Amino acid sequence: MSRRIRTTAYLLATLSMAGTLAACGGDPLDSASEEGGDTIVVGSANFPESELLMEMYAQALEAEGVSVKTKPNIGSREVYMEAFKSGDIDLLPEYNGGLLLYLKPDGVPANVSAPDDVYTALQEALPEGSQTLPQSAAEDKDSLTVTKETAAKYSLDSIEDLAPVAKDLTLGASPEFKKRPQGVPGLEKSYGVTFKEYKPLDAGGPLTAAALKKGDIDVANIFTTDSGIVTNDWVVLEDPKNLFLSQNVVPLIRSEALSDDAETAINAVSEALTTENLTDALAKVQVDKTDPATVAKEFLADNGVS
Repeated sequence: MSRRIRTTAYLLATLSMAGTLAACGGDPLDSASEEGGDTIVVGSANFPESELLMEMYAQALEAEGVSVKTKPNIGSREVYMEAFKSGDIDLLPEYNGGLLLYLKPDGVPANVSAPDDVYTALQEALPEGSQTLPQSAAEDKDSLTVTKETAAKYSLDSIEDLAPVAKDLTLGASPEFKKRPQGVPGLEKSYGVTFKEYKPLDAGGPLTAAALKKGDIDVANIFTTDSGIVTNDWVVLEDPKNLFLSQNVVPLIRSEALSDDAETAINAVSEALTTENLTDALAKVQVDKTDPATVAKEFLADNGVS
């Protein structure tokens, strides 16, 4: 069946569904079908780096003549993946290890931690009708991070060192981290670490960083590309048991939405991304307070993508 026929059938089915939704007061996310069969709806999670990557994908697609609509700050993975599976979102910037653990909550084999191994394992777990394009060299991992003073006080170099002292410490992270396999359950299972208190904040964002800086929390789940780690001289604890798998940036797309032009555009972004230049670009958003769309435009121009 050709893509045009598939798209037409999809539109007819979803237009019928849209009428039902309208009668019930509508859907909080506009359906991708409403944007037209040739429009790619690009979404993002509710943290700055995801929105920045969304803008990079969207602007690169537009440069290739692809019609695009963006839906930023949808929510956590638990929320935006439901939107993706339902067809409300066509394309998402993802992280190979985080996505794999979401799709395989019972865990992955112990020997799956390196980027290529994680990517291979991910292919067997993807939702039907979706695929990932080649992953980027850029990596942004979850971390447990502490201030230099806390590290010195408790002799902390790795997550293992938390086991005997975590009973006196407070962990701050997103609400979802409390239940995720690589979050609190994983810390208890892999390292025997149980914290005195858990404070739900945001996904490695300004609330978590501010709480760590003020001393409201002792340990923070912060992403490793966060410029605050360097500017505040914080200590990222080593993860010798690889609880946090490789987290290379990887595009997740609905197969029906992928065209040759779209593939060319998205792959160009992935090829341009490195951990270093992603960290630098994110600092412009987080520290300089520059709009993500502006930072994305500069990044693509500097790297010859558009």
